[in-house]
Amino acid sequence: MTNVVKISVRHLVEHVFRSGSIDSGGFRSANPLTDGTKAHQKIQKTYKKDDQKEVYLKAEIPFENISIHVDGRCDGLLFQEDGSVTVDEIKSTSHVLGTTEETYPVHWAQAVFYAYIYALDHELASMTIQLTYVQVKTEEQKQFQRYMTLTELEDFVMEVVSEYAAYAKAKTQHINDRNTSSKALAFPYGVYRDGQRKLAGSVYKTILDKKVLFAKASTGIGKTISTIFPAVKSIGEGNLQRIFYLTAKTITRQAAEEAFQLLIENGLEMKVVTITAKDKICFQEETICTAEHCPFAEGYYDRINGAILDIFENESLMSRTVIEAYARKHRVCPFEFSLDLAYTADAVICDYNYIFDPRVSLKRLIEDQKKQAVLLVDEAHNLVDRAREMYSAVLFKSSFLQVQKEYKDMNGAVAKAAKAVNVCLAEKRKQANIVEKQLDEDLAVLVETFTEVAEEELVQSEESNQLLVDTYFAASTFAKICRLYDKRFVSYVETDKNEVRMKLLCLDPSYLLQQMGKGFRSKVFFSATLTPADYYKNLLGGTKDDYVLSIPSPFVHENAEILVKPLSTRYHDREQTLLPMVKFILDALKKHEGNFIIFFPSYNYMNKVFEAFKTQAPDVKTIVQETGMSEELRENFLTAFKASANERLVGFAVLGGVFSEGVDLKGDRLSGVMVVGVGLPQIGFERDIIKDYFTNEGHNGFDYAYVYPGMNKVLQAGGRLIRSEDDQGTIVLIDDRFLQLKYQKLFPEEWRHYRVV
Repeated sequence: MTNVVKISVRHLVEHVFRSGSIDSGGFRSANPLTDGTKAHQKIQKTYKKDDQKEVYLKAEIPFENISIHVDGRCDGLLFQEDGSVTVDEIKSTSHVLGTTEETYPVHWAQAVFYAYIYALDHELASMTIQLTYVQVKTEEQKQFQRYMTLTELEDFVMEVVSEYAAYAKAKTQHINDRNTSSKALAFPYGVYRDGQRKLAGSVYKTILDKKVLFAKASTGIGKTISTIFPAVKSIGEGNLQRIFYLTAKTITRQAAEEAFQLLIENGLEMKVVTITAKDKICFQEETICTAEHCPFAEGYYDRINGAILDIFENESLMSRTVIEAYARKHRVCPFEFSLDLAYTADAVICDYNYIFDPRVSLKRLIEDQKKQAVLLVDEAHNLVDRAREMYSAVLFKSSFLQVQKEYKDMNGAVAKAAKAVNVCLAEKRKQANIVEKQLDEDLAVLVETFTEVAEEELVQSEESNQLLVDTYFAASTFAKICRLYDKRFVSYVETDKNEVRMKLLCLDPSYLLQQMGKGFRSKVFFSATLTPADYYKNLLGGTKDDYVLSIPSPFVHENAEILVKPLSTRYHDREQTLLPMVKFILDALKKHEGNFIIFFPSYNYMNKVFEAFKTQAPDVKTIVQETGMSEELRENFLTAFKASANERLVGFAVLGGVFSEGVDLKGDRLSGVMVVGVGLPQIGFERDIIKDYFTNEGHNGFDYAYVYPGMNKVLQAGGRLIRSEDDQGTIVLIDDRFLQLKYQKLFPEEWRHYRVV
């Protein structure tokens, strides 16, 4: 049987010819694509009338028991008067043009492939291959040519294919095994929980119909396996090639890994990669990605193909620890290794930003790959505020003033551009706290100019200046958001002594989420707290044609006792109600056995109650969440909750924090949850801007800015209690506002049998 491998010419030659170090020049441009497009178009305009540009070429190249289908777009075909044909491959660079043909053999290889395909299709005995390099800033050009016969072209192509063959064979064998095993795979638990089959069936139908699904599925239903399993089955049915499982937190990433591991143990052949943030997985004390500073960056591309083939042939679930082990073995950067693996894997577990953030998304994903991929967006309620962060940008005046001073004698152009931004921001002091709906176009131009001269300096410098690098990336992010700025944004200025902070604030991320998610076959947004549905559908880029699903809890409501204590936790009442609250908490603990977690709206409030609690009950064993806890300390916090312990444990934690979502403390490990307050975000300048925006858009602005995000935290915290059919316990809601209709409408069905204490 002949196995077919489909790959673009560019990706094939990059696989074989890439070499050297990560960021060997010490700096990587933030805008290579735009500049490259402009450079291409400028040169293509100089072509003669009969010449052709952007010519699509494809070929089938047999090699042993595989057939490699390659395709790509040739930049130019130039037809000479003597009947000969020249392939023109255009490459843009920010570097000074030198003996470029020696530096980039991958470019020659790409051009040779196009020449071979064209010569074969048109029965030509020879071709001329031309590389045209353009310096994007100066527009200087340099051209190199080679003449090759068809035989020479074919020899070159077959040599490249033979280099790629080992990986291609492993990949095709794996795809056959994957498809067969996923088709035969059975649901790993044998029996579905109530509602679980409905969720799994809805996900499968969403993928089949190429639609978008918004699914509210109550805690304990088994959302992770119920979304992953039908996606895996869709691969077996030929409807998908890749799954992206997107999460906001490490703990939910682990749940996805466990679900895939369970399926693999049940016979599934699948390659699953987890991407861990660079600052967490980096082996070095300082994350400086240059050959000079990091042995794992030095020579990375010389070793990466061997590393990929090794891990691909020996591992299925490529978690952080597995990737780190192979990265050390092959001496490659673990973060870049995980990104490279993401393009070869069947499933990728990663943070939201690898798909939705324009600054860090997986940009090598081409449209054909997206069409065969599904996005499974876990805990999708978190995406609203995360997206606002992704699509917002901030500039600080002080950064540009420092650059201006430092580069005054080193580089006049950089100092001048920094000064211009600094002066413009200084003039904005008088506009402090004034909300502007229009973008300051003059500032946008100045920031764009700064990024251009800063980039030129960084590209040419042997050693990168960290101040300039940081300011450059802040400015390029700001410039990028300027280009996205529309009616869904505002801008404002804040001042503090000599500092001026300019922010572009995204109020409604729905359109940009829609654009960044465009092209994927299907998207599934799911959470236990996607309530109210219209709010999340509106802000996550939903349309009237999308599917909406709501599945109630599969557990009997008698498993959870719901108590409401009508005590004010409003900011101005907290001192007055502090001692009555502590007394109530102690009384409730006396009446209920087992471990409890008490969630608070802020660290400050939590610590005040904790101190009063310890004064009243010094013998009760407690554990307290701290700001900026390491992963080890977080793990210690959770493992402290033991089943059937001789001594009860009371945890103090923060609403919306790492312990209020995605945490499973099953059985006797947790017997009760108390939630203090309705979770409203702190009233502030930005939240009020969001409130006013949605009020003007015809919604209830206060609910959109405060009530819905706050109650989501409450529901998530309460959801820590009942995680399985056997779990029982008590949920205590402490605030008189929980008796208001506005908040009770947001209660899940299983909370509506509450009792007022």
